[in-house]
Amino acid sequence: MTPVLESSSASSDEARWQAVLARDAAQDGLFYYGVGTTGIFCRPACPSRLPRRENVVYFETPEAAQAAGFRACLRCQPGQVSVQQQAVAQVKCLLDNSETAPTLAELARATQLSPAHLQRLFKAQVGVSPKQYALARRAERLKARLRSGSDVTTALFDAGHASASTLYSSQTDQLGMAPGAYQKGGAGQRIAYAVVSSRLGQMLVAATPRGLVAVRFGEDTELLAELRSEYPHAELSDDGPALQAQISAIQAYLAGQERSLNLPRDVSSSDFQCRVWEALQAIPYGETRSYAQVAEMIGSPAAVRAVARACASNPVALIVPCHRVVRSDGALSGYRWGVERKRALLKNEREGK
Repeated sequence: MTPVLESSSASSDEARWQAVLARDAAQDGLFYYGVGTTGIFCRPACPSRLPRRENVVYFETPEAAQAAGFRACLRCQPGQVSVQQQAVAQVKCLLDNSETAPTLAELARATQLSPAHLQRLFKAQVGVSPKQYALARRAERLKARLRSGSDVTTALFDAGHASASTLYSSQTDQLGMAPGAYQKGGAGQRIAYAVVSSRLGQMLVAATPRGLVAVRFGEDTELLAELRSEYPHAELSDDGPALQAQISAIQAYLAGQERSLNLPRDVSSSDFQCRVWEALQAIPYGETRSYAQVAEMIGSPAAVRAVARACASNPVALIVPCHRVVRSDGALSGYRWGVERKRALLKNEREGK
């Protein structure tokens, strides 16, 4: 039997091996390891005798391990939902459905785990702490209520804010834009936009007075329709001259005349998305990182899939260089604005180093 290695990332494999050595239950459900000499695959916390490292391969799912010819361990039963996964699911359910987010101590009592262990377990599996998850969910509820037409005061209390002060607090505010940008789909907000030709085809650039809300590539009609769908009640203005500085900077970047785009942006993001996007901006020009490496960069090595989702949700192409993230084997994966554009961007950057 020839084992199939799911990830060739050394940093990711090192973190996984350390989890196996520590029999880290917090990693349960995040990956599985197979032992080539026995043909068995296990959870990271399996109490069985530790294998030799050179015989170990890693898989993201039990199905992947079984497809490679491994059979489930009878001791740790990796095909079953673990107690740890059940606890995390229970916490997410409580945070998703509670008007006021439970404290960590309350969540720990509900799951019969210690607060410290629950905190570590939740962050390992979800990528953020329970508090950060609760803040992100509250921000999502607020945005949904504002888009549906609620006034700011009604929306903030319905979303779970105790007062207006928590809405504007730098420690809890995750809107990205001022609340008015989301009220009734952007009612009261002025967004200037322009669709111009670029080396990657038609490009839409849009911004509020605070910063860029969109840099996208595609067809003229599709680009504008998407912007109008996202901000149906905003005052959209076709105003190329107002965006000339941003457009010129982006065009210079595409032409290889500039290696960075330090343009202000005005976009909504969760705490996790913000951390991922900041990590992407730290990747040097002309270089790439794998999704696993980005997860390592933000201190959440198990949150590879969440990193991929954060890359896919990036609304400002090039400003946040999500094109510099590739698969662990170096292959190009999906790109919101097309893999061919991603290939062209990386080729231009490599040649311009």
